[in-house]
Amino acid sequence: MVLSLLGMASVLAQNTLDITVRDSLDKEPLMGVTAVLEGLGKGAISNEKGEIHIENIPDGTYELRLSYVGYATVKRTLRFPIDGTGEERTFYLLPQVEEMEEVTLVSTRSTRTIADIPTRVEVIAGEELSEKGNMKPGDIRMLLNESTGIRTQQTSATSYNSSIRIQGLDGKYTQLLRDGFPLYSGFASGLSLMQIAPLDLKQVEVVKGSSSTLYGGGAIAGLVNLISKTPEDEPELSFMANGTSALGLDLSGFYSQKFNKVGTTVFASYNLGTPYDPADIGLTAIPEFDRFTLNPKLYVYLGEETELMVGVNAIWEDRLGGNMDYVKGEVADNAYFESNETERVSTQLGFKHAFDGQNRLEFKNSFSYYDRNIEIPDFTFSGYQHSSFSELNYSNHVEEGLEWVFGANLWTEDFDGTQGDNVGALDHSYQIFGLFAQNLWPIDERITLETGFRTDFHSDYGAVALPRLSVLYEPSQALTFRLGGGMGYKTPTVFTEDAERLQFRNVLPIDTDEADLERSVGGNFDINYKWVPLPGVTLSINTLLFYTKINDPMLLEPDGNGFYSFLQPKGYVDTQGAEVNLKVKYGDLKLFTGYTHAKVQQHQNGTVSDFPLVAKHRLNNVLMYEKEENFWVGLEAYYYSPQKLSTGETGQSYWIMGLMSEKRLGEHFSVFLNFENFLDTRQTRFDTIYTGNIADPQFLDIYAPVDGFVVNGGFKIKI
Repeated sequence: MVLSLLGMASVLAQNTLDITVRDSLDKEPLMGVTAVLEGLGKGAISNEKGEIHIENIPDGTYELRLSYVGYATVKRTLRFPIDGTGEERTFYLLPQVEEMEEVTLVSTRSTRTIADIPTRVEVIAGEELSEKGNMKPGDIRMLLNESTGIRTQQTSATSYNSSIRIQGLDGKYTQLLRDGFPLYSGFASGLSLMQIAPLDLKQVEVVKGSSSTLYGGGAIAGLVNLISKTPEDEPELSFMANGTSALGLDLSGFYSQKFNKVGTTVFASYNLGTPYDPADIGLTAIPEFDRFTLNPKLYVYLGEETELMVGVNAIWEDRLGGNMDYVKGEVADNAYFESNETERVSTQLGFKHAFDGQNRLEFKNSFSYYDRNIEIPDFTFSGYQHSSFSELNYSNHVEEGLEWVFGANLWTEDFDGTQGDNVGALDHSYQIFGLFAQNLWPIDERITLETGFRTDFHSDYGAVALPRLSVLYEPSQALTFRLGGGMGYKTPTVFTEDAERLQFRNVLPIDTDEADLERSVGGNFDINYKWVPLPGVTLSINTLLFYTKINDPMLLEPDGNGFYSFLQPKGYVDTQGAEVNLKVKYGDLKLFTGYTHAKVQQHQNGTVSDFPLVAKHRLNNVLMYEKEENFWVGLEAYYYSPQKLSTGETGQSYWIMGLMSEKRLGEHFSVFLNFENFLDTRQTRFDTIYTGNIADPQFLDIYAPVDGFVVNGGFKIKI
């Protein structure tokens, strides 16, 4: 929107355009706005003062186009020369909420934008979410693994099981949520990454560092919140079909529509895996699996300020890995195999009511049922987990920007299992009742303070207090500082990466009378800077310094009698390091570079040792070319430095490279083709994955890919 158009000078039919672009709401200058005089091929990008300067414009009539992510594009026809006195022209751009991150952050319960909240929240959304979803349409491993500071760690050489590691810490220290519901804890966490398809996700929010104050125990390393799509005024019907050179198949469909008083979303997917052995060693790098997912939700709008949501998430999967001949049904005896049969059903209930523009009440509840049967030769482990989560919170938002949130929640978990012939060996049941309060206080235009305090009452381990504090300092639009920290805890659990690698065979239960909560303290310091170093070039750099310390960590150790016990020796584990993210945009080219330095060490009995399976140095690079929003192609490269293994040896460093592309054919149809890991980097090419013989393999640490070079491609339809 243009408030005023004033003059310009014309010298020898060559004109100069000087304008300023600002946000139409807060009147702040916008840096990084692209200005193009269509037909001339001339353009420029606004600096930190919102100023744009274009020279050598011939006489004539041209259309000026101003575009900026999250804002409505402005087009204005200008005739050169323009009569006027040469004063500055100011253009005001109107924010488009649906394209911006100006949405309620489920992870923090705040109504502020991601850019304006003191807690550091990373968001994967929009085109980035779509691009990463193309690589692995059947699960979210690729979605998370390509983010700086996050790694998905494979826990099984033949079944593909994986967990999330943030800043080098074990997967048990990361809390995985779905729309704020903790549905993937305990026994249900083992295959969670493999069983979540991304097509119905609106965005993914990541909070790194001790975050237990937000949702309770389990978020020592951080939390990942998967935000589902909700009904919009415009209906959506989309389909995706994907096939791989490893003979995998992914079919997904999503429907969303909002009517007068009701709305609905329905997501369904079918995923098929064929046994695949690129190393030709007789073991599956990709197992045989068959999975069906159904997630329907109903929204009832009881009034303009009242909403009720009821939903169901259901997943059924059979997964079989191990000896290729056995998986194919060609042999039946003396063959190693890993069988996983799972059934996951959970319900979600949500109620929101706004009393006025400043007060809101929210209630949410989830019941989750998880049944998993694990079988290897001569051993079976199975169990049922029932869990529930309920939360009631009340928020108050004052016009001056002050926000309060008060709430209470109840988390229950009950597990009944069978370990071989030992029924009930790992059974457990506990309840956690929590009270929390959060405050966000904009001290002035530049400084915002966010505080939180939670007290949890654990039925087995008593009470624990969890404070947190974050500060946001914005000296200018181009420069932002964040400083934050807090305390966390983790309930001792047998369902860890180490126990998963053993299929829980001979794992002894935890003695709650002897054990204690794993407690943590940590903090981070974040600097974000944006500028325009050259005409047409925008650049932003983000640096995060982090430290987390976990006291009395729970470790799984052999007892010398063929069994494994969870011990809690005096000492601690800490992680410290830095993350650096660089984003450069020039025309249709975008470059994303991320570097992670993570030093994770175990301090025990006066000795210090490096934590296994942590790449101290990691690079992730993506070069993207996108033309007119209908074609894009990207080249990605990832580097992992040598990692210490649990045997005391050191694994090799390696690179992974991929090529991804998508072409839109019309308004509703697109095709995509990806060449994942085209260097065919595999651990089996430079190291081994097991010792012994193939009939009874003793698996070693998996620190590199085992599936190698895989091509996938397909099509998407969106109506």
